[in-house]
Amino acid sequence: MPWLFNWNDYDSQATAKAFDTALHLGTLVAVFIYLRRELVVYLRSGLQVAFRRQSASPVIGKQAWFLVASAIPAGVVGVIFEDSITEKLGTPNLIAISLIVFGLLLVWADRRATAAQSSHDVTNLSLRDALIIGTAQVLALNPGTSRSGITITAARLSGYSRDAAARLSFLMSVPIIGGAVVFKVAQLWRDGIPEGLAVPMLVGIVSAGISGWVAMWSMIRLVRTKSFSPYVVYRVVFGAAILLLVATNY
Repeated sequence: MPWLFNWNDYDSQATAKAFDTALHLGTLVAVFIYLRRELVVYLRSGLQVAFRRQSASPVIGKQAWFLVASAIPAGVVGVIFEDSITEKLGTPNLIAISLIVFGLLLVWADRRATAAQSSHDVTNLSLRDALIIGTAQVLALNPGTSRSGITITAARLSGYSRDAAARLSFLMSVPIIGGAVVFKVAQLWRDGIPEGLAVPMLVGIVSAGISGWVAMWSMIRLVRTKSFSPYVVYRVVFGAAILLLVATNY
């Protein structure tokens, strides 16, 4: 987006990281609000299992920890290779290609799962599935891949229904985005908030929260009545447009 609209307002890397933290926090708040009922159940059951107390939903309690485990692969890779990811990924060409390739991969996975009549629900989540889908999140460290897109792709290939795949994607965003927020806030605490950025960060949190909630609501509504095709078309068209702009030296 900064490249596309020629936004060069970040006067330093510290400013960029601070604003990025605000966007992550806003997205996390949106997930908490949208999935508040499910998250309360997972949190309560997960803590009961952890402290070996009698739980009304021991299976859900274990699955709560499966969701946490799903964040480990991307979390480890993200921390170890943070500098390399920041410096080498995120070029317009790579983003455009990722939009197209992973968009087409999603529609292929969706059609394959539909043909196989995949119907697993969120309650069918196993540790194996959580780690497979979680490992797919590593690819989302590359800008343009889309964390939700790649996790939905992996979930569909793992046998989950469209609705379940979308919900799992959003549920798995809590530990990975939550971990990213904690990591970035720790950096921000160490370096301090750049002067004059408090208000823009607040605006960023609110904007990311609203857009994140709308995105989740529209995605769940979409998959209940249609396929992921509209989302894929958007990705392919947007990716092709970026490649065209690059080719014409925009």
